Amino acid sequence: MEMNLFLTLAYLFFIGSTLGWVAELLYRRFLSGANPERKWINPGFCVGPYVPLYGFGLCILFVLAAVGEKNGVDTVGEKLLLFAGMAVSMTAIEYIAGIVSLKFMKVRLWDYSKQWGNIQGLICPAFSALWAAVSAVYYFCIHPYILNALDWLSRNLAFSFVIGFFFGVFTIDLVYSAKLLSRIRKFADEHEVVVRFEALKSHIRQKQDERREKIHFLFPFRSDSPLADHLREAEETWERRFRK
Repeated sequence: MEMNLFLTLAYLFFIGSTLGWVAELLYRRFLSGANPERKWINPGFCVGPYVPLYGFGLCILFVLAAVGEKNGVDTVGEKLLLFAGMAVSMTAIEYIAGIVSLKFMKVRLWDYSKQWGNIQGLICPAFSALWAAVSAVYYFCIHPYILNALDWLSRNLAFSFVIGFFFGVFTIDLVYSAKLLSRIRKFADEHEVVVRFEALKSHIRQKQDERREKIHFLFPFRSDSPLADHLREAEETWERRFRK
């Protein structure tokens, strides 16, 4: 039973991370004001097509929805309370991930500083409300149907292989990304700045366009110029606009 639960959560992490990556990819391509050229931009800090934050989020939604069902969530008020709890949990995950990236990696992965009521530019009421809406959609439209599929998948031997392969690739990706972030952190410590991850990717992409270099979708930091050069070039902008 414990193994089934483990595989179920592993599957949810895989699905949530992948679908979250697709959602972020489409948002940046068609809606983001930071991408006026409407180019395809690989979201997140990993190389592969996944954003771990969404994977953890889907696991949390699944667990809270299951607990709610077990305790009998019947009235409208009880459902609203459940969705509020889900939104608070998702917001907490977002805040913790943001704090870890800021304090330990000296990197800001996203920025809500222009949103009303934001806290350190990491969370804000608007996105907490969005999490509540996502929670409601998950509870009514996905959770009732996903249980049978998860039960079958958790008993399927081939499924275990797929999950093992995913986490193997994911682990290698994390090691590669951690090494990249350590180089960025070294620069940030030396220059006493917080590096804005998306701003750095945008700077590299702009320079690649100017120099007619090949743009690597899965490896946005791969360039003919060393990463240190891009960090130094962009640092003038951080001094004026982003310095903490």
